[in-house]
Amino acid sequence: MASKTGRYSTYIRPASYLIDIVILIFFAAQFNFDPIVNATFFSYIIITWILLSIKSNFYEIYRYTKVIKLVSLTFLQAIIFTLIVFAFFGFYFEYGRESNRIFLYLAKSFGLILFIKITVHHLLKSYRKDLGGNYRITVIIGDSLRTRQLNDFFKITPEYGYKCLKVFNLNNSKTQLSHVYDFILENKVDEIYCSMAEVDNIQLNQIVDFADNNLKVLKFLPDNKDIYSRKLNYEYYGFLPILSLRKIPFDDPLNKFIKRSLDIIISLLVLFFILSWLTPLLAIIIKIESKGAVFFKQKRNGLDYKEFYCFKFRSMKPNLQADLHQVSKNDKRITKVGRLLRKTSFDELPQFYNVLLGDMSVVGPRPHMVSHTHMYAENVDKFMVRHFIKPGITGLAQVSGYRGEVETDQDIINRVKYDIFYLENWSLLLDLKIVIQTVLNAIKGEKKAY
Repeated sequence: MASKTGRYSTYIRPASYLIDIVILIFFAAQFNFDPIVNATFFSYIIITWILLSIKSNFYEIYRYTKVIKLVSLTFLQAIIFTLIVFAFFGFYFEYGRESNRIFLYLAKSFGLILFIKITVHHLLKSYRKDLGGNYRITVIIGDSLRTRQLNDFFKITPEYGYKCLKVFNLNNSKTQLSHVYDFILENKVDEIYCSMAEVDNIQLNQIVDFADNNLKVLKFLPDNKDIYSRKLNYEYYGFLPILSLRKIPFDDPLNKFIKRSLDIIISLLVLFFILSWLTPLLAIIIKIESKGAVFFKQKRNGLDYKEFYCFKFRSMKPNLQADLHQVSKNDKRITKVGRLLRKTSFDELPQFYNVLLGDMSVVGPRPHMVSHTHMYAENVDKFMVRHFIKPGITGLAQVSGYRGEVETDQDIINRVKYDIFYLENWSLLLDLKIVIQTVLNAIKGEKKAY
């Protein structure tokens, strides 16, 4: 058995834990507790921070992790840890401090934590790219399109710290696995990348045994089946491994709680500070221009394909085609005030009532009228996947240029692609980004906002 080789940064993660905890304790000194309460608070911070970090994978950062992921993890950690800190002051109410002091403590702590994480991340990338340090030596077994793409990736992104010494073509009669093993051991290779399409089952098991017996990291390129290119979830039923097609982040109770909490907070803010005064004003204007109700409600399909009534400010004259035909450009059914409401997206504001009721979320796939949903479900591949999560007032597809009228088949196909990407890759930061982009789009106006 060979000894384990490679330049692994074994001390970075423990050091990160230590630095972050020191930061949290250092800034906590501003509360000026007596020694006993200080010891209690510090112990509480350390224990809850470690447990939370394990649960949230806060320190699961790798050389290929993107900065946006660092920011997303820190933001999520900050929100949950804020609740944890306030829980302490709620329990020890006699030692309570002003809310602004607590928020200042958290802001300074997480600001410095995020700054250090991003700085270390960039320094390590520069160290790998410019000085050639902190790298991993690799080989690739199998010569295929995917392995060549991987080799090119290693060459053009030195900041990730991978050095591929050789690509082995097992279809070449001169190349034997024994030669590959000798090369790996002689050159102290750290990681082996193997194309599953280029080896048979016997060879695959031999490579696995070699990697295990010689403490080599073995990774596979799943290029023999298209299904492996998807984001699969790996589970065990007893000792039986099971692959499921996708893992939806909202299946995690913590993520579900966070998203629902954000929905409630945003919807309450909109209802109290905007709709409380805007609704009576718009009601008068809408009534003056045309007869009919102030609010327009229409059945839509939501989570698990269940129907619910979606609310809007009425922007059209009452008509029998409202539940059958989408609004088109220069649609004669739209009123004058309705055209302004649709241009600014103000007609969608009553949907925050839907969010508060739990039928919708602030961000998610946009719901279609029931008649169109049935049609798309039959004709558009994977359209139904959108109904694994709650529909949203806005969504990734809408801020990516696919809002409003569906003019071509490609419009709805691309909308579904963006919606599926969203439900498979949700993060709190992505939600905030979509919300901000939606507001900016509403201010500058959009071509299909009619």
